[in-house]
Amino acid sequence: MLDTSLKDQLKNIFAGLEAQYTLDAIVSPQHENRQELTEMLADVAECSDKISYQMREGKNLEFSLLKDGEPTGIRFRGVPNGHEFTSLLLAILNSDGKGKNFPDASICNRVKALKGPINLTTYVSLTCTNCPDVVQALNAMTTLNPRIHHEMVDGAIYQDEVEALKIQGVPAVFADGKLLHVGRGEFGELLNKLEAQYGIEENNLDKEEKSYDVLVLGGGPAGSAAAIYSARKGLNVAIIAERIGGQVKETVGIENLISVPETTGSQLADNLRTHIQRYPIDLLEHRRIEKVELIDNKKILSTANGEKFSAPAVIVATGASWRKLNVPGESEYIGRGVAFCPHCDGPFYKGKHVAVVGGGNSGIEAAIDLAGICSKVTVLEFLDNLKADQVLQEKLRSLPNVEVFVSSQTLEVIGNGDKVTGILVKNRVTEETRTIELDGIFVQIGLMPNSGIFHGLIDTNRPGEIVIDAHCRTNVPGIYAAGDVSTVPYKQIIIAMGEGAKAALSAFEDRMRGTI
Repeated sequence: MLDTSLKDQLKNIFAGLEAQYTLDAIVSPQHENRQELTEMLADVAECSDKISYQMREGKNLEFSLLKDGEPTGIRFRGVPNGHEFTSLLLAILNSDGKGKNFPDASICNRVKALKGPINLTTYVSLTCTNCPDVVQALNAMTTLNPRIHHEMVDGAIYQDEVEALKIQGVPAVFADGKLLHVGRGEFGELLNKLEAQYGIEENNLDKEEKSYDVLVLGGGPAGSAAAIYSARKGLNVAIIAERIGGQVKETVGIENLISVPETTGSQLADNLRTHIQRYPIDLLEHRRIEKVELIDNKKILSTANGEKFSAPAVIVATGASWRKLNVPGESEYIGRGVAFCPHCDGPFYKGKHVAVVGGGNSGIEAAIDLAGICSKVTVLEFLDNLKADQVLQEKLRSLPNVEVFVSSQTLEVIGNGDKVTGILVKNRVTEETRTIELDGIFVQIGLMPNSGIFHGLIDTNRPGEIVIDAHCRTNVPGIYAAGDVSTVPYKQIIIAMGEGAKAALSAFEDRMRGTI
């Protein structure tokens, strides 16, 4: 099942394992995926004398990870192929203390303090690019806290459970039978939700204020460039971010990063991390700043859990997030018919009718992709014309199962209490309203800058972008902004990188002049 080159890589990866690991499978003799799972486990076990597998007869298809014969709390119900294969590898490495996706000590202590028992189940699609992040984060938590148990479930194999739970978006995380989370999620976000539901036994957070020369908020292309350029100037730098890569990780294919003919968002995020780690930069992931204070020349930033960081220079590179429709029914049905990622959730709508709201490049690309899966795709654009590139429009109009309506305003998402059943739209020319019966709605109306905590502190424009000059300076000395969160035109990866570098150089120049 695994090719020779991949096996060779695995042998190197597993070379340092110290404990003995068993892939303990329980599989029905009649299960259609039995052979596939057996071959995978055998191939993985073949790559290390520290790994073995055993097969027992049961009713379904699953396997657990044992360490020295004892349960680790990690289980897979399905065959972790595709993106989830990495989740299996990391589960083994993390259990051995050799994984590289553990957070810093402060975050680890919060995980260890969670009250239990906590039984987590994550339903995934093997085509979903967001699912592995959630699975790997929860597996890491399971390794840190023995009171946590986590299982990954392939929704395609366990369709009866997916239907019974009315799951229409992945990853879908259930905590002791209660829906905890749907969609893309970061370690910190998931941890916050677990703390809210289960509580903590003690607070091990370090309350001491940590001081730096430069604080960079955001770990996307702009934030990464800002941190690297600042570190290269010999400054004491920290990145505070929810994740390295930022919005880039949502991008499947990247073909316009000059000198890099083709890459993926995930690969670019990994490359950013690798580059950051070449410098003495404190990488503080899984955090969101909730308060900013200005005291004399110092900027003090605080998280919800009481961590404080200070510096004379702050570079805001927090990027942007998917913009929502903000109409009745939207929030209620997120994960139950309302979706934002066609690559992740598209397979749940095979043979069904969906709408794509938004006629820009992202919306039309989504519609084209969904047309290959769904029976019918309806595109709804607010303006009088589509905004997407002409080549995309031509491709869209060549598809027989796509219809396009312009001058269409979404008024309401309609559902039956369990899932979406339709969308109420108004023709902006005739003022006529109608309900379109459908099974799902993919919202693709652009991005909203993540600048909320700075409103009232520094100047922002009407859309919420932070106003900057040609040097990335804001109206407050010592605060700079770069990338999609700022007023810089053209939201592109390569531009964000350049703006991050520019912000760092401006901050260094101001420091040398003594203005901050």
